[in-house]
Amino acid sequence: MRGRDMALAIATSIIWGFAFPAIKLGLADFTPAQLTALRFIIAALPVFFVRCPRIGWKAILLIGLTLFTGQFLLMFFAYQLGLPPGLASVTQQIQVFFTVLLAAIFLGDVPSRRQIFGMIVAFGGLAVVALTVGGDLSVTALALALGAAFSWSIGNTLVKRQHAAPIFALMAWCSLVPPLPSLAVSALLDRDNLWTALAHAGWPAIAAAVYLGTVTTNIGFAAWGSLLQRYKAGAVAPFALLAPCTGIVSSALLFGEIFPPIRYVGMALILAGLAIILLPGGKPPPTVEPVA
Repeated sequence: MRGRDMALAIATSIIWGFAFPAIKLGLADFTPAQLTALRFIIAALPVFFVRCPRIGWKAILLIGLTLFTGQFLLMFFAYQLGLPPGLASVTQQIQVFFTVLLAAIFLGDVPSRRQIFGMIVAFGGLAVVALTVGGDLSVTALALALGAAFSWSIGNTLVKRQHAAPIFALMAWCSLVPPLPSLAVSALLDRDNLWTALAHAGWPAIAAAVYLGTVTTNIGFAAWGSLLQRYKAGAVAPFALLAPCTGIVSSALLFGEIFPPIRYVGMALILAGLAIILLPGGKPPPTVEPVA
């Protein structure tokens, strides 16, 4: 991977790391369904300025339902059930393994032995984190978080198939998908509608929604998607494992979040797995050329 693309992957992971405490701020005044709808209403605003990619509405619908709707509805409900932001930034990264596995099965995008070994080490770290269920982490919250990660990985695989699609426009148009199902869920579960909640929301929650819609979605997912289009999944996906570092630090600073020692061990293993994957040596992962 080129140096500038590696820097882009790192920057994207940092952006996503700050998203985890932002979600907690947003959920202070919005329900999970409301925050999902609001986030993607904001993220969809660029459709007024960019053309719809010529990939067909089916592809846009599937990406919007998996990469965005499924991932964030499930994750926001996990937050509501008590999933701490710093821990959420860790559990979501199991999408790395799901993404690499799905890309290998459906796209023939097979990772190297070193990448596989690094992912095994990192997966061991996630397993250690799973052992800390209890207290601030319920089984249901963890299951929802892992479901969100799997939905994310499906979306990653679908984006990777769209080699020629302009990625910023693709993310904007896919953002049109989540508001409708999210508002439907809100109508079933919430006492107030989104507009009532918006009228009574404080500025931290509104600022969080804007950050999630613009910086993490329009910028973060567009950057991530462009990397997935050009490189093997095994070269790109592991960079997401850096997001927990930002998520943990920002959550500790904002919310005073403190983890038990064994959870830090799990996080250290995740970072060690990423280090193994990124060790120099061997041929660099080839870029993925667009399909003619």
